[in-house]
Amino acid sequence: MKELMMNMPAMLALTTGAYLLGVWVKRKSGLSMLHPFLISVPVVIAILKVTDIPCSFYIESNVIIDFFLGPCVVALGLLLYDHRKIISRNLVGILSAVTSGSVVGVASVYAMCRMLRLDEVFLLSLEPKSVTAPIAIEISTFLGGDQSLTAVSVVLCGFIGAVIGPLILKVFRMKSPIAKGLAMGCASHGLGTARAIEMGAVEGAVSGLAIALMGVMTAVAVPLFNLIVGL
Repeated sequence: MKELMMNMPAMLALTTGAYLLGVWVKRKSGLSMLHPFLISVPVVIAILKVTDIPCSFYIESNVIIDFFLGPCVVALGLLLYDHRKIISRNLVGILSAVTSGSVVGVASVYAMCRMLRLDEVFLLSLEPKSVTAPIAIEISTFLGGDQSLTAVSVVLCGFIGAVIGPLILKVFRMKSPIAKGLAMGCASHGLGTARAIEMGAVEGAVSGLAIALMGVMTAVAVPLFNLIVGL
């Protein structure tokens, strides 16, 4: 079985098939909690484990998917262009929301780690949890955190936000598409933005903008916050 699957087409088929399975399960169940991500990841891990295929080989075989992530992110610029007038009219509010979101995100991690008496490495690794993975890992590395812990926290943050975020927006009766987009983008980066696009074009555009701004703000806020609290 291992010899049969130790090739790039098989690994690409595994990734695609696992995701499509997740989509099918979600549609059939009708449960928002069953995000395709929640289904596909365990399936891939289980198959790699059973077939004894190295994770490094799986990652290398899916490099083409990683490549297309770049153009997909750039494609968000089209949404920004289409809704540039709305964004420009609310630019001050957007910048204020992203700044406060970044500060609250970092401060909440600090408070949680201190309350649970976690080691400093947890604090330094979790502080950039609300930004997209490449930026979060760079921030964590600069601070001396653990890259693996940072990556896991980013994925969990994105997943939880994408699944529970829309429900929270309904509970608080948020009607503004800009507020919805900001909330999803600031709290749950890429996965949240994918969910925001499903809500509407404005929500998706603002959420995509929030990802970029959140990365910049957090890269500045984390070192300043640590300097102030004496880390």
